[in-house]
Amino acid sequence: MARSKVAVIRVSPDRVLADLDRLHDLAGVSQALAAGHQTILKDNISWHFPFPSANTTPWQLEGTIRALRARGFDDLVCVQNKTVVTDAFKGEDLNGYVPVFQGYQVPVRYNFKPEDMTWSVYKPKAKMAILDQVFPDGILIPDAFHGTNVVHLPTVKCHIYTTTTGAMKNAFGGLLNVDRHRTHTWIHATLCDLLKIQREIHSGLFAVMDGTTAGDGPGPRTLRPVIKNVMLASADQVAIDAVAAAMMGFDPQRIEYLRYADELGLGNAKRENIEVVGDAELADERWGFTVGDNLASRGGDLLWFGPLRRIQRLFTETPMVKVLAAASEAYHDYYRWPLREKKLFEAWRTDTAWGQLFARYQREGTLAAPGR
Repeated sequence: MARSKVAVIRVSPDRVLADLDRLHDLAGVSQALAAGHQTILKDNISWHFPFPSANTTPWQLEGTIRALRARGFDDLVCVQNKTVVTDAFKGEDLNGYVPVFQGYQVPVRYNFKPEDMTWSVYKPKAKMAILDQVFPDGILIPDAFHGTNVVHLPTVKCHIYTTTTGAMKNAFGGLLNVDRHRTHTWIHATLCDLLKIQREIHSGLFAVMDGTTAGDGPGPRTLRPVIKNVMLASADQVAIDAVAAAMMGFDPQRIEYLRYADELGLGNAKRENIEVVGDAELADERWGFTVGDNLASRGGDLLWFGPLRRIQRLFTETPMVKVLAAASEAYHDYYRWPLREKKLFEAWRTDTAWGQLFARYQREGTLAAPGR
């Protein structure tokens, strides 16, 4: 396949909206998306609490809306999903999205609310590696996704099951319903299946990835935030994840979902097949991130990949799933957040330029919404 383009630029809090506009141009958003089609903004709420590096940032959201509107993509809608461990309503409020949506009049639809979105069985043209086996009664996807552009808004961070998480993983919550936890054992193949489906149903694909504060450690929630002052964008979901993974210090060819996607021709994960534009020297940085473990990952390893794998259906397809959800909520929301992550968030908000910008969003709502 042809070489892919990934834009990587250094960004600053005092000019971040202009930086994002430049980023969209460098990555070729006007060519990646289809004119006249609705464009879905798929933000990333890995944790409803506003932990730095875990979630789409408000400036990433605002800058993307402005850049798209400036290029004629006026029909925008944000789609939210829920998980067993995150509350979409709480997340969009605490992370500062609601005033941005209101200021730019971007409607929000919730894929878990029947009045907002219906789901139907989709029969992919491409051969599935695993999804048709996990969901033998049919792969359900939202009807509203057909024929739309989608812009993914992930962050640069590690993940306990996939090493890194970015554009490809961001489709997980939007396209699959709350039963998607059944795919965790085969998560790498699942992400590739989802990219195959996206390439069939969407009129255009694009991703804008925030690395202003990147996430080291056992993500996607219990992270070690590190200021990096970078953002990436690309029409190739594989390539942007590969470049971000390399910057974090990982070999993309040793990350299964990236290697597999490259082999299938779903995108480019090899550096020689990727043209980096913008501040290209940033792509050569190696930050030395490591994933590590936490209590949740150790339990997940036993269930998804270890000795409990043989009886995992007992936990995923029965009321026992509520026990898992309650345990995860207790660990993350009532142990980790009040005793550790909240303190890190407050220090970041007070002591760093990006945290101070976040505090400004909390006070003012947006930086430059129409009419301001």
